[in-house]
Amino acid sequence: MANLKEIRNRISSVSSTMQITSAMKMVSAAKLKKAQDAITAMRPYSDKLTELLQSLSATLDADSGSAYATQREVKKVLIVIITSNRGLAGAFNSNVIKEVTRMTSETYANQEVSYLAIGKKGNDAFVKTNNVIANNSDIYDNLTFENAAEIAEMLMAKFINADFDKIDIVYNKFKNAATQIVTKEQFLPIVPVEGEAANNSDYVFEPSKLEIVEELIPKSLKTQLYKGIRDSFASEHGARMTAMHKATDNATELRDQLKLTYNKARQAAITNEILEIVGGAEALNN
Repeated sequence: MANLKEIRNRISSVSSTMQITSAMKMVSAAKLKKAQDAITAMRPYSDKLTELLQSLSATLDADSGSAYATQREVKKVLIVIITSNRGLAGAFNSNVIKEVTRMTSETYANQEVSYLAIGKKGNDAFVKTNNVIANNSDIYDNLTFENAAEIAEMLMAKFINADFDKIDIVYNKFKNAATQIVTKEQFLPIVPVEGEAANNSDYVFEPSKLEIVEELIPKSLKTQLYKGIRDSFASEHGARMTAMHKATDNATELRDQLKLTYNKARQAAITNEILEIVGGAEALNN
Protein backbone atom coordinates (compact mmCIF):
# COMPACT_ATOMS: atom_id res chain seq x y z
CA MET A 1 0.00 0.00 0.00
CA ALA A 2 1.33 3.46 -0.90
CA ASN A 3 2.48 5.61 1.98
CA LEU A 4 0.34 8.47 3.28
CA LYS A 5 2.37 11.22 1.60
CA GLU A 6 2.00 9.64 -1.85
CA ILE A 7 -1.75 9.26 -1.38
CA ARG A 8 -2.09 12.91 -0.24
CA ASN A 9 -0.18 14.05 -3.33
CA ARG A 10 -2.46 12.01 -5.58
CA ILE A 11 -5.58 13.42 -3.91
CA SER A 12 -4.24 16.95 -4.42
CA SER A 13 -3.42 16.23 -8.09
CA VAL A 14 -6.84 14.71 -8.82
CA SER A 15 -8.60 17.60 -7.08
CA SER A 16 -6.70 20.12 -9.23
CA THR A 17 -7.61 18.20 -12.39
CA MET A 18 -11.24 18.11 -11.29
CA GLN A 19 -11.29 21.89 -10.90
CA ILE A 20 -9.87 22.34 -14.42
CA THR A 21 -12.32 19.95 -16.08
CA SER A 22 -15.24 21.50 -14.19
CA ALA A 23 -14.22 25.00 -15.34
CA MET A 24 -13.83 23.82 -18.96
CA LYS A 25 -17.28 22.23 -18.80
CA MET A 26 -18.85 25.51 -17.68
CA VAL A 27 -17.03 27.50 -20.37
CA SER A 28 -18.16 25.09 -23.11
CA ALA A 29 -21.73 25.14 -21.78
CA ALA A 30 -21.79 28.94 -22.03
CA LYS A 31 -20.39 28.90 -25.58
CA LEU A 32 -22.70 26.06 -26.61
CA LYS A 33 -25.85 28.09 -25.99
CA LYS A 34 -24.81 30.80 -28.44
CA ALA A 35 -23.53 28.34 -31.05
CA GLN A 36 -26.67 26.20 -30.77
CA ASP A 37 -28.95 29.19 -31.23
CA ALA A 38 -26.99 30.25 -34.32
CA ILE A 39 -27.19 26.89 -36.11
CA THR A 40 -30.83 26.28 -35.10
CA ALA A 41 -31.84 29.65 -36.57
CA MET A 42 -29.84 29.07 -39.76
CA ARG A 43 -30.94 25.54 -40.69
CA PRO A 44 -34.46 26.26 -42.01
CA TYR A 45 -33.14 28.95 -44.38
CA SER A 46 -30.24 26.81 -45.56
CA ASP A 47 -32.38 23.68 -46.08
CA LYS A 48 -35.07 25.56 -48.00
CA LEU A 49 -32.53 27.34 -50.19
CA THR A 50 -30.85 24.03 -51.02
CA GLU A 51 -34.21 22.38 -51.75
CA LEU A 52 -35.25 25.21 -54.08
CA LEU A 53 -31.92 25.18 -55.90
CA GLN A 54 -31.97 21.40 -56.42
CA SER A 55 -35.54 21.50 -57.69
CA LEU A 56 -34.73 24.27 -60.15
CA SER A 57 -31.59 22.53 -61.36
CA ALA A 58 -33.53 19.34 -62.00
CA THR A 59 -36.00 21.13 -64.31
CA LEU A 60 -33.31 22.67 -66.54
CA ASP A 61 -32.21 20.78 -69.62
CA ALA A 62 -28.63 19.61 -69.99
CA ASP A 63 -27.64 22.39 -72.39
CA SER A 64 -28.85 25.21 -70.17
CA GLY A 65 -27.64 23.75 -66.88
CA SER A 66 -25.16 25.51 -64.64
CA ALA A 67 -21.43 24.86 -64.79
CA TYR A 68 -21.65 24.00 -61.09
CA ALA A 69 -23.86 21.03 -61.94
CA THR A 70 -21.49 19.62 -64.57
CA GLN A 71 -20.95 15.90 -64.11
CA ARG A 72 -17.43 14.81 -65.08
CA GLU A 73 -15.58 11.54 -64.78
CA VAL A 74 -14.31 11.56 -61.21
CA LYS A 75 -10.52 11.40 -61.26
CA LYS A 76 -9.56 14.07 -58.73
CA VAL A 77 -11.47 14.49 -55.48
CA LEU A 78 -11.21 17.18 -52.82
CA ILE A 79 -12.45 16.45 -49.28
CA VAL A 80 -13.10 19.43 -47.02
CA ILE A 81 -12.35 18.28 -43.46
CA ILE A 82 -14.11 20.36 -40.79
CA THR A 83 -12.70 19.75 -37.30
CA SER A 84 -11.73 21.92 -34.33
CA ASN A 85 -8.50 23.67 -33.40
CA ARG A 86 -8.41 22.16 -29.91
CA GLY A 87 -8.81 18.72 -28.40
CA LEU A 88 -10.30 17.53 -25.09
CA ALA A 89 -13.63 16.92 -26.87
CA GLY A 90 -13.86 13.14 -26.72
CA ALA A 91 -14.15 11.46 -30.13
CA PHE A 92 -15.32 14.65 -31.85
CA ASN A 93 -12.28 15.06 -34.12
CA SER A 94 -11.26 11.41 -34.40
CA ASN A 95 -14.68 10.40 -35.78
CA VAL A 96 -14.34 12.87 -38.67
CA ILE A 97 -10.76 11.81 -39.32
CA LYS A 98 -11.79 8.13 -39.35
CA GLU A 99 -14.57 8.84 -41.86
CA VAL A 100 -12.22 10.77 -44.16
CA THR A 101 -9.66 7.97 -43.91
CA ARG A 102 -12.37 5.43 -44.81
CA MET A 103 -13.52 7.49 -47.79
CA THR A 104 -9.94 7.80 -49.01
CA SER A 105 -9.21 4.07 -48.81
CA GLU A 106 -12.63 2.74 -49.85
CA THR A 107 -14.94 5.20 -51.61
CA TYR A 108 -12.17 6.94 -53.58
CA ALA A 109 -9.59 4.17 -53.64
CA ASN A 110 -9.07 4.62 -57.41
CA GLN A 111 -9.10 8.42 -57.43
CA GLU A 112 -6.55 11.06 -56.58
CA VAL A 113 -7.66 12.54 -53.24
CA SER A 114 -6.66 15.92 -51.80
CA TYR A 115 -7.78 17.67 -48.63
CA LEU A 116 -8.70 21.15 -47.48
CA ALA A 117 -8.60 21.51 -43.70
CA ILE A 118 -10.87 23.76 -41.67
CA GLY A 119 -9.58 23.14 -38.17
CA LYS A 120 -6.10 22.37 -36.86
CA LYS A 121 -6.86 18.77 -35.86
CA GLY A 122 -7.88 17.80 -39.37
CA ASN A 123 -4.82 19.48 -40.83
CA ASP A 124 -2.49 17.72 -38.37
CA ALA A 125 -4.00 14.33 -39.25
CA PHE A 126 -3.43 14.60 -43.02
CA VAL A 127 -0.62 17.12 -43.49
CA LYS A 128 1.97 14.32 -43.62
CA THR A 129 0.30 12.96 -46.77
CA ASN A 130 1.36 16.15 -48.61
CA ASN A 131 -2.14 16.33 -50.10
CA VAL A 132 -3.51 19.18 -47.95
CA ILE A 133 -3.96 22.08 -50.37
CA ALA A 134 -4.92 24.64 -47.71
CA ASN A 135 -5.39 25.05 -43.96
CA ASN A 136 -8.12 27.50 -42.95
CA SER A 137 -7.96 26.92 -39.19
CA ASP A 138 -7.92 30.66 -38.46
CA ILE A 139 -11.60 30.99 -39.49
CA TYR A 140 -12.61 30.16 -35.91
CA ASP A 141 -10.93 33.37 -34.74
CA ASN A 142 -13.72 35.25 -36.53
CA LEU A 143 -16.45 32.87 -37.65
CA THR A 144 -18.56 34.95 -40.05
CA PHE A 145 -20.46 34.25 -43.26
CA GLU A 146 -18.04 36.50 -45.18
CA ASN A 147 -15.00 34.45 -44.12
CA ALA A 148 -16.75 31.17 -44.96
CA ALA A 149 -17.83 32.65 -48.32
CA GLU A 150 -14.18 33.27 -49.27
CA ILE A 151 -13.40 29.58 -48.81
CA ALA A 152 -16.53 28.60 -50.76
CA GLU A 153 -15.54 30.90 -53.65
CA MET A 154 -12.13 29.27 -53.78
CA LEU A 155 -13.74 25.80 -53.89
CA MET A 156 -16.12 26.88 -56.66
CA ALA A 157 -13.24 28.28 -58.70
CA LYS A 158 -11.27 25.05 -58.38
CA PHE A 159 -14.28 23.04 -59.59
CA ILE A 160 -14.96 25.36 -62.54
CA ASN A 161 -11.26 25.24 -63.52
CA ALA A 162 -11.44 21.40 -63.40
CA ASP A 163 -8.80 21.22 -60.68
CA PHE A 164 -11.18 18.77 -59.03
CA ASP A 165 -14.04 16.71 -60.43
CA LYS A 166 -15.85 16.32 -57.12
CA ILE A 167 -15.78 18.11 -53.77
CA ASP A 168 -17.16 16.61 -50.54
CA ILE A 169 -17.56 18.08 -47.06
CA VAL A 170 -17.17 15.97 -43.90
CA TYR A 171 -18.16 17.39 -40.52
CA ASN A 172 -20.03 16.73 -37.28
CA LYS A 173 -23.70 17.65 -37.50
CA PHE A 174 -25.12 19.01 -34.26
CA LYS A 175 -28.08 17.08 -32.82
CA ASN A 176 -27.78 17.89 -29.12
CA ALA A 177 -25.08 18.44 -26.52
CA ALA A 178 -24.46 14.71 -26.17
CA THR A 179 -24.88 13.64 -29.81
CA GLN A 180 -22.93 14.67 -32.89
CA ILE A 181 -23.50 12.91 -36.22
CA VAL A 182 -20.59 12.53 -38.65
CA THR A 183 -22.01 13.81 -41.94
CA LYS A 184 -20.74 13.65 -45.52
CA GLU A 185 -22.22 16.07 -48.07
CA GLN A 186 -21.48 16.49 -51.75
CA PHE A 187 -20.56 20.14 -52.28
CA LEU A 188 -19.87 20.08 -56.02
CA PRO A 189 -21.20 19.20 -58.51
CA ILE A 190 -24.71 20.10 -57.36
CA VAL A 191 -26.92 17.06 -56.93
CA PRO A 192 -30.33 17.60 -58.62
CA VAL A 193 -33.53 16.23 -57.14
CA GLU A 194 -34.76 13.14 -58.99
CA GLY A 195 -38.27 11.77 -59.49
CA GLU A 196 -41.54 13.46 -58.58
CA ALA A 197 -39.92 15.80 -56.08
CA ALA A 198 -38.34 17.71 -58.94
CA ASN A 199 -41.74 18.56 -60.42
CA ASN A 200 -43.73 19.15 -57.23
CA SER A 201 -43.02 22.86 -56.85
CA ASP A 202 -45.69 25.56 -56.89
CA TYR A 203 -43.34 28.41 -57.71
CA VAL A 204 -43.77 31.25 -60.20
CA PHE A 205 -40.37 32.17 -61.60
CA GLU A 206 -39.44 35.73 -62.43
CA PRO A 207 -37.40 36.57 -64.52
CA SER A 208 -36.46 32.98 -65.52
CA LYS A 209 -35.39 29.69 -64.01
CA LEU A 210 -31.89 29.86 -65.49
CA GLU A 211 -31.21 33.39 -64.23
CA ILE A 212 -32.51 32.52 -60.79
CA VAL A 213 -30.37 29.38 -60.65
CA GLU A 214 -27.25 31.28 -61.67
CA GLU A 215 -27.97 33.82 -58.92
CA LEU A 216 -28.84 31.25 -56.25
CA ILE A 217 -26.03 28.76 -56.79
CA PRO A 218 -23.14 30.83 -55.35
CA LYS A 219 -25.27 31.94 -52.40
CA SER A 220 -26.48 28.39 -51.74
CA LEU A 221 -22.98 26.91 -51.84
CA LYS A 222 -21.62 29.59 -49.53
CA THR A 223 -24.52 28.98 -47.15
CA GLN A 224 -23.98 25.21 -47.27
CA LEU A 225 -20.33 25.54 -46.28
CA TYR A 226 -21.08 28.10 -43.58
CA LYS A 227 -23.80 25.84 -42.15
CA GLY A 228 -21.34 22.92 -42.04
CA ILE A 229 -18.80 25.00 -40.15
CA ARG A 230 -21.49 26.32 -37.78
CA ASP A 231 -22.76 22.77 -37.20
CA SER A 232 -19.24 21.62 -36.39
CA PHE A 233 -18.65 24.61 -34.11
CA ALA A 234 -21.77 23.85 -32.04
CA SER A 235 -20.93 20.14 -32.02
CA GLU A 236 -17.44 20.88 -30.71
CA HIS A 237 -18.72 22.72 -27.66
CA GLY A 238 -21.36 20.07 -27.03
CA ALA A 239 -18.76 17.28 -27.28
CA ARG A 240 -16.31 19.13 -25.04
CA MET A 241 -18.95 19.91 -22.44
CA THR A 242 -19.97 16.24 -22.35
CA ALA A 243 -16.35 15.03 -22.23
CA MET A 244 -15.45 17.43 -19.42
CA HIS A 245 -18.60 16.45 -17.50
CA LYS A 246 -17.55 12.79 -17.67
CA ALA A 247 -13.97 13.68 -16.76
CA THR A 248 -15.18 15.64 -13.73
CA ASP A 249 -17.36 12.73 -12.60
CA ASN A 250 -14.45 10.29 -13.02
CA ALA A 251 -12.11 12.60 -11.10
CA THR A 252 -14.65 12.92 -8.29
CA GLU A 253 -14.98 9.14 -8.08
CA LEU A 254 -11.20 8.66 -8.09
CA ARG A 255 -10.74 11.33 -5.41
CA ASP A 256 -13.31 9.62 -3.17
CA GLN A 257 -11.57 6.27 -3.65
CA LEU A 258 -8.20 7.82 -2.79
CA LYS A 259 -9.64 9.44 0.33
CA LEU A 260 -11.01 6.08 1.44
CA THR A 261 -7.61 4.46 0.79
CA TYR A 262 -5.91 7.28 2.69
CA ASN A 263 -8.21 6.87 5.69
CA LYS A 264 -7.64 3.09 5.73
CA ALA A 265 -3.86 3.57 5.51
CA ARG A 266 -3.93 6.21 8.25
CA GLN A 267 -6.04 3.97 10.47
CA ALA A 268 -3.64 1.06 9.89
CA ALA A 269 -0.65 3.29 10.75
CA ILE A 270 -2.30 4.46 13.97
CA THR A 271 -3.16 0.87 14.92
CA ASN A 272 0.45 -0.18 14.34
CA GLU A 273 1.70 2.67 16.49
CA ILE A 274 -0.69 1.66 19.32
CA LEU A 275 0.45 -1.95 19.08
CA GLU A 276 4.09 -0.87 19.25
CA ILE A 277 3.41 1.28 22.33
CA VAL A 278 1.48 -1.52 24.06
CA GLY A 279 4.18 -4.01 23.14
CA GLY A 280 6.88 -1.70 24.49
CA ALA A 281 4.98 -1.13 27.75
CA GLU A 282 4.52 -4.86 28.28
CA ALA A 283 8.23 -5.45 27.66
CA LEU A 284 9.12 -2.89 30.34
CA ASN A 285 6.72 -4.45 32.84
CA ASN A 286 8.27 -7.83 32.27
